[in-house]
Amino acid sequence: MESKAPQQLSSPTVLRRLINLDTAVSLKLYTYFQPILPFSLLKSLELSGDGRLFFPIILSILLTTTPGVATLTSTTVTLTPTANLLLNLLIGSLLDLVLIGLIKHLIQRPRPVYNKNMFLSFAVDHWSFPSGHSSRVSFIATFCFLYSNHIREILLIKVLNLYAKSVVVEYFAVAVGLWAFVTSVSRVLLGRHFVLDVVFGGTLGVIEGMLVFRLLNYHNLSSWFIR
Repeated sequence: MESKAPQQLSSPTVLRRLINLDTAVSLKLYTYFQPILPFSLLKSLELSGDGRLFFPIILSILLTTTPGVATLTSTTVTLTPTANLLLNLLIGSLLDLVLIGLIKHLIQRPRPVYNKNMFLSFAVDHWSFPSGHSSRVSFIATFCFLYSNHIREILLIKVLNLYAKSVVVEYFAVAVGLWAFVTSVSRVLLGRHFVLDVVFGGTLGVIEGMLVFRLLNYHNLSSWFIR
């Protein structure tokens, strides 16, 4: 009797091929740029988008902000423009924290094997997908773009007393966007994440910014809950 030919192994799924490609490209980028870019620069970008730094800053500014002529109407609590802006930023940041933690817990993609010397704040930080730094900085950049007029008038001109036509005021949103992009890229170059982690995280951050601007902001939430 003729022996049966061994069954061929099933070809990798599309998802597996995508993950393999993502892993290979991420390793190539990390290996190429690691000797070129100083570790101190990449680490500084990491710290600039760290939630452990970001949340205390928002809360401290919010708590020290003078409520001004805050009044209670029949349906909503009217806050000063500065407090309203900071509250919306805090709402979006909390939304980002919850979504990132939930997705990391559900997906549980291990971080790159070459990821070293990383401090883990939460248990879900063991997992790589998606990038919390990328989602956070992308949310901030989207928030600054959508609220650019408010930020110019309230924070930059009135609070910081900057000249309305100064370079900082004119290109503030652009500068924040560049910072968000560079910080997101640095997550791959530092070896913390794969490329797809960063792409998905950045996309999620943009969606969160639009959600806060259009729907999940203080004005709408107070109208829903205080009736």
